[in-house]
Amino acid sequence: MRNIHPKTLQDLEFPMVLTQIAARCNTELGKEDALSIQPFRNKEELMSVLGQTSEYLASFSNDNRIPNHGFDHINSELGLLKIDNSTLEISGFRKIGDIYKTVAIHQKFFKKFKEYYPLLFDKVNALELHPEIPDAIDDVIDKFGEIKDSASDELCYIRSQINTVRSKINQSFSAALGRYQSSDFLDEIRESVMENRRVLAVKAMHRKKVKGTVMGTSKTGSIVYIVPEATLSYTRELNNLEFEEKEEIQRILNKLTDEIRPYLELLQEYQKYLSDTDITAAKAKYANEMNGLLPEINEERELFLRDAYHPLLYLSNKRKNEKTWPQTIKLHQENRIIVISGPNAGGKSITLKTIGLLQVMLQSGILIPVHERSSVCFFDKILTDIGDNQSIENHLSTYSYRLKNMNHFLRKCNDKTLFLIDEFGTGSDPELGGALAEAFLEVFYEREAYGVITTHYANLKALADELPHATNANMLFNSKTLEPTFQLVLGEAGSSFTFEVAQKNGIPYSLINKAKKKIERGKVRFDATIAKLQKERSKMVETGSKLKEEETKAREENERLEQLNSKIKSKLESYQEMYDHNQRMIQLGNKLNTAAEKYFIDKKKRPLISEMLRIVETENSKRKKTTAKKAKAKQQEKKQVAQELEQKIKKVRVEKKIKKKEEIQAEKNKPRPVFKIGDRVRLKDGKAVGTIDTLEKGKAVVNYGMFTTNVSVDQLDLVESKK
Repeated sequence: MRNIHPKTLQDLEFPMVLTQIAARCNTELGKEDALSIQPFRNKEELMSVLGQTSEYLASFSNDNRIPNHGFDHINSELGLLKIDNSTLEISGFRKIGDIYKTVAIHQKFFKKFKEYYPLLFDKVNALELHPEIPDAIDDVIDKFGEIKDSASDELCYIRSQINTVRSKINQSFSAALGRYQSSDFLDEIRESVMENRRVLAVKAMHRKKVKGTVMGTSKTGSIVYIVPEATLSYTRELNNLEFEEKEEIQRILNKLTDEIRPYLELLQEYQKYLSDTDITAAKAKYANEMNGLLPEINEERELFLRDAYHPLLYLSNKRKNEKTWPQTIKLHQENRIIVISGPNAGGKSITLKTIGLLQVMLQSGILIPVHERSSVCFFDKILTDIGDNQSIENHLSTYSYRLKNMNHFLRKCNDKTLFLIDEFGTGSDPELGGALAEAFLEVFYEREAYGVITTHYANLKALADELPHATNANMLFNSKTLEPTFQLVLGEAGSSFTFEVAQKNGIPYSLINKAKKKIERGKVRFDATIAKLQKERSKMVETGSKLKEEETKAREENERLEQLNSKIKSKLESYQEMYDHNQRMIQLGNKLNTAAEKYFIDKKKRPLISEMLRIVETENSKRKKTTAKKAKAKQQEKKQVAQELEQKIKKVRVEKKIKKKEEIQAEKNKPRPVFKIGDRVRLKDGKAVGTIDTLEKGKAVVNYGMFTTNVSVDQLDLVESKK
């Protein structure tokens, strides 16, 4: 695979995609690197990057979330490490330690979940970890960014001496303070601090009586600030020790820098890994927002984009809550070139740009918004001629520029090329330009290049119909409303609807009729035939949608009848049970009546009691069987109800998650209001409404009547704008 010309990337608005990916990076280095993404030359490397992005995207929908990869770049530190005898600062060592620890966390995580993320594991596992790097830093620098006492024996001794001298300074100062306080030489404040030193606040009238060095006076001159003589010698000793401490710290940092210097290349690899991970994460976030995925990659030179969206248009419409129309297009060896025709503003150029941009994105390691059953191949070259390319610098007209571009196409075009040309052949005399465009198209066809062009020229539509491996296509147009439907249909050319659109826009019919007479009858008939075919196509689409609606209604009616049937069946079963129960009661009553009548005749109790017991035992045995059956049925019913309840709970949870995600996304996409003085506002999640009195640097003073409060404008919701 070869690189793709920058002009092609510009035509397809690829830099805008990179800008959106960079905005989703967490680190400054990641943002810089994202803006310089280029199509890959090496296919194996490209497949690896696409696979890594796809794995990262999958992490958003499972519980194994990838650890944070944020870091502060160490470019200046790496530059210093290349210079002999240079010394890094403490902050630089801390950044190096943090980068190492982040890489170590990633390596540990991906080792644990390598079955889920095999490509990401391979990438981080290729890095060689050296624990001596963070160990050396942690031995010298503590978590607060201070040099540890244990960094060297000499530093430990110096700091212990410093603490001793400071203790002596405090003791001598306290003694002087007590002595001069008792003599009433000091002001009420007694002491102060000047130039990081404790000083006595001596009354000006007693300044001669206090021995020491004068450090200054108060504004009024009533107080003189003096360092007691007893503390001066200790202060000089402290200054010397602090100087020695500074020198020892410098020596320790020099030594630590020399220990880290051999790992320069390894540190560069660590930083490169985290920067690449930041870009991979940003690509995954971008794909997640536009439903991007990794389609099947084939070797058969087949490009099948099903339900493909233009990513920039899709995200723009998503923010506006507007619908974006997907396109489906297929290029293969039996159908290499597609000629799209139809009216202006019908979506031809967007379809063309969608194909080109998605191909460039994929070849740059970015997932694309298509259906999962799409299948794509790679091209060595992607050539584009899109838009009005007048060159003011070279004094070239649009047509001259396009001819130069076509000459470039002729030099580069082969069977591994995808070409995309918008408004092919325009810019010159229609007949002559159309003839030249036809000749160009025949050359591209003979070289077995793949391509998509848009045109209004009838001869190009006719050529596409004649060539066995080329196809006409059109953007559907509603002939009644003369509004575009933004749907691409393969297999037939499209009418420009020139006269129909003119008539809709109020051009007199007599003038349109006059224009029709001025052109060849064959052309009008050809365009009219195409228009008729498109009308038929529109009717078929409408009929199809009506049939789908009727099918949906029939399915709903069928479900309703099934539910009704189920209810009737349930009622019949309950009636049957009631009937059986009543029959049993009648039989039992007859038996009791027979026994009572027999007793009435012969007055014998024993046969009566015996008969009664027999009847009761018979009924109880029936009850036991029935109770066992009911208990089993009830248990089964409970189990079924529990399963249904569990499924409903799961469904509700999923719906809640989706709803919450949509609410959060809607809140993010919601435009921030511009506040003015006098606007009625309330705090987010608050009830009280106030009025903005002042606005300054993102802060607002809100007046609630009884009191005012100073808050950030980000925390406010607009209730009513000032009229």
